[in-house]
Formats: sequence, structure tokens, C-alpha cells
Amino acid sequence: MTRRIRVWFVLVVVFAAAPVLAQSKAKAQNVPEIPYDSVPNFLKLPPDLYLGEGIGVATNSKGHVFVYTRSGDTRLFEFDGNGAFVREIGQGLYGFEFAHAVRVDAQDNIWAVDEGTNMVIKFNPEGRVVMVLGRRPEAVEGVVVAAPGTPPAPAQPYTFSRPTDVAWDAAGNIFVSDGYGNSRVAKYDRNGRFIKSAGTRGSEPGQLNLPHTIAADANGNVYVGDRSNNRVQVWDNDLNVKAIYDTVGSPWAVCISPGPHQYLYVSNSLPDNGSSQYRDITGEIYKMELDGTIVGKFGKAGKQLKEFSTVHEIDCRNPNELLVAEITAWRVQKVVLHPQATASGGR
Repeated sequence: MTRRIRVWFVLVVVFAAAPVLAQSKAKAQNVPEIPYDSVPNFLKLPPDLYLGEGIGVATNSKGHVFVYTRSGDTRLFEFDGNGAFVREIGQGLYGFEFAHAVRVDAQDNIWAVDEGTNMVIKFNPEGRVVMVLGRRPEAVEGVVVAAPGTPPAPAQPYTFSRPTDVAWDAAGNIFVSDGYGNSRVAKYDRNGRFIKSAGTRGSEPGQLNLPHTIAADANGNVYVGDRSNNRVQVWDNDLNVKAIYDTVGSPWAVCISPGPHQYLYVSNSLPDNGSSQYRDITGEIYKMELDGTIVGKFGKAGKQLKEFSTVHEIDCRNPNELLVAEITAWRVQKVVLHPQATASGGR
């Protein structure tokens, strides 16, 4: 990593600290606990390979697991359904610098969202790059810092500012949460052509303060984890506000299960600074109906099995067998829910 890039990342860390302060206790009360177990040592890495921060996790239709990790370098690994290592994808890729999310679409294409290069990269199932959105800042330009008090530049159609996640509707339209620098969701068609964007920085409905995670349901509604506003906003397919769920804390990760009965999972995570003042009010994951009704919750903050340490992404292809990527525990947990013992909870 060049010296200029290191300086840039120091600035990133400084500006990223502010959203952590917005962490708050979930408002929901009397929520049923969902019994669950964690599968120990699910991922089997080769002896000379290690995970760094657990940033992203996703599965394909064959049950293979894709893990996006920040280590000495940002890397993307594939495992089979039993957790055995299969391959690395995109080693040395120009678009890999600072991982943020990995998702797999309905055609088993693998999408990596890289906060450091401002790029969203689509791989086909064979692991070849077939589309890129965004552009990596040129290192020769150095670090450009605006003068104090300068208003942020308007977001551009094909330029991201620390994007965070990606989702699709049934037609293949692409939704990108963008992100730390911008405060918007951008919509593209299946070929990557810009359609529109929505969102400005703020706390009113339709405004965003760190859109950190995103998912779409079968009807094309878009669920935005508006992390520093401590809420999930539900937008329609044209990016108009439909609903706001503000009772489940600070949404670090959201996931919507497939199938005829879809569920929304939301993680109210321990911040990645691991501060003890948040340990007793965070760490749980909520299972919800798409209308915002809370079915139950499970988990608490910590680094043991069945505890969660900064959940950064959830895979819920199987709604009762979740995969959870954790930043500060440097791992991916496989969690098995036993929901038959629960009943619907409050809002």
C-alpha cells in the first residue's frame, strides 16, 4: 500500500468514527427469544490462509459460501456447503482495497462492494469480472481535502463515495447504498445504466445518515439500513418512502430471505470499536415480518460461540440457517435457528 493510500485511510478512520457515537439501545420491548445454536469451526481454511475482519458473507444456489475479508489485503474466498475451502476469487484485483459487502444474485453472479476503491464489481459464477460500477480514485492525484465549511459536492450518477452494499429486484435492476461519503441509494438497470438516485444527508423520511446495508424483497421494495439514524427505511421500487422501522436499534446488516414467506433480519451490532458502554445494549439480531412486526430476536454481544462481535453482513438464503460475518471476532459463524418455539412479538 502506498504512503498516499495509507494517509487516505487514516482520514477514513477519523471520519468513520462519528457514526459509531449514534449507537443506541433498541426500543422494542418484550421481544421473544428465538432458540438457536452455532456450528463450531464451520469454515476450514488451508494451513497457510487466514481470515481477517469478517466483512461480508453470501451463498449461492449450490450452498457455496463467499467470504469477503479485510486482512493484509482485501480478499474474496469461496467455500463449499460444508465449509471446505474451494478457491480465491480476484486475487490482486484493482478494485479490491477495503472490503465492505459481498452478495450473490439470482443467477449466481458474485458482487463485491469495495468501500476503498468506490467500486461495485460483478463476477460471473466462474469468477471472471463481467461488470464494474464506479471508479477507483487515481493514486497520482493524492489526497484532496476540501476547505472547512465547503458543502459536499453533489453525488454523480456513476461515481460513488465509499459505497456499502448492493441489491437487485426481480427485473435485475441494481440498487447501491452509497454510503459513507454520499447519503443516497442509486438505481441502475441490469446493464449498469443509471436510472435515478434518492436520498440526502439528514434525519427526515427519505433522508439518510450512513446507508450501511440494503436488501430488496420479491415485490421490488428496497430496505435501507439507515445506520446512524437508527432505523430501517422501506422504499418502493422508484425510491419513494413507504415505511420506517425504528425500534430495532442501529441496523449494521439487513437480509431478506427468499421463498414465498420472506423475513427481514436486522443486526443491532456492537460497534467495531468494541467499547464496553455498548456491550449490554447491542449484539442481538432481530427476525421480522416485512411489515415491521418483530417475530423474535437472538444473540448478544461477545466473542464466544452464540455471541456476536460487530455483525457486518448476514446471509439468510435459508431463513433458519444464517451465516454471520463479524468484524472484531475475525470470523463467520453459521447459526441454526429453532423458531418453532417462538411466537410473534411486538413492534
